[in-house]
Amino acid sequence: MEKRNRLIALILIGVGLLMLVGRWVGFFTIVALLFLLAGIYAIRGGKVKRGYRLLAVGAILLVLDHLMIVLGIALLSLGFFFIKAKKVQPKEGFIQKQNFSSNFDWDQQPWVMRSMSVWHVFGEADMDLSLAIPEDKETVMMFQGIMGDMDLQIPEYYGIEIEAFVLFGSIDFRGARDNGMMNRLNWKSPNYETSEQKVKFIISYLVGDLDIHIT
Repeated sequence: MEKRNRLIALILIGVGLLMLVGRWVGFFTIVALLFLLAGIYAIRGGKVKRGYRLLAVGAILLVLDHLMIVLGIALLSLGFFFIKAKKVQPKEGFIQKQNFSSNFDWDQQPWVMRSMSVWHVFGEADMDLSLAIPEDKETVMMFQGIMGDMDLQIPEYYGIEIEAFVLFGSIDFRGARDNGMMNRLNWKSPNYETSEQKVKFIISYLVGDLDIHIT
């Protein structure tokens, strides 16, 4: 009964959107919105992979039907990134990158951890800080973009501060997962002020899946 009610609610929302915006948008936009709603519904119901597939289909349809709007969103995101990138970094010399696609596989062997600000359309990052070799006592790592998939393994001996926001998707922090829309996480470890090694993560995606584990 509950699933049926949710399905009815989803259909009503879709029909309502069609009635409200049908005059200004095309058929593909309505279909894309329905796919996005179905994806959010699937993620909230625990069907994460299916939900992301639906979100991806909806996003592709929106791109095809509203290429200029999508490009505008990407340019706005990149512009805000340039403004924020320098503000959040405590000193000069940090790494700044802008790519269409990024992939960070830092969970298999030792790697040098540096302050960095990264923007991408599609990004994937697997980081194990137990393998990291810090370059400074305080490190700021900023990741921002359109779509991102991040898996962070963080040992308790680090002083950690996290600011994360995902418009569509999920944030899993210490086994507690928040799915759906406008997910936000602000957290600072109890040992942050006294720790010799501090790391701050600033993460922001329009569509994202964040898994953060404190070990």
